[in-house]
Amino acid sequence: MVQEVLKDEMKLVAFSLNGKEYAIDVKNVVSIEKMMTITRVPHVPPYVKGVINLRGVITPILDLRIRFDMEPVEYNQNTRIIIVTWENKEVGFIVDEANDVINIQEKNIEPQPDVVGNIQQNYITGVVKVADRLLIILKLETILKEDEDRVS
Repeated sequence: MVQEVLKDEMKLVAFSLNGKEYAIDVKNVVSIEKMMTITRVPHVPPYVKGVINLRGVITPILDLRIRFDMEPVEYNQNTRIIIVTWENKEVGFIVDEANDVINIQEKNIEPQPDVVGNIQQNYITGVVKVADRLLIILKLETILKEDEDRVS
């Protein structure tokens, strides 16, 4: 049976960073990959870990923990690279783990809170509560826009 998405419903890919859950609109997600060898690129910010060759596409890889000024950790078997597309470019985000895909009602998205910890407010679209989980929805264009000149 094909699942139909209602107009006021959206799908989010949920993932973890530093014990908190974040989400990206599934329409921007190309794939979720296991951690792989990343080729380092000189003269880039510390959160740009390098590039990978994924199915013939050279893809820059950003570590979201470092991007958001969180403590870096060793990568492990749960670490994932979420490949996203924005303005016809693919970029990978290293996350602690990719959790699942969640359907939400757009009306349940609350505006970004005034205080969101150590992540800059302009990176956040809003927050949504799903059962006993609180997901912070990231604003992909802001995270990537600032890097455009450095990683393309």
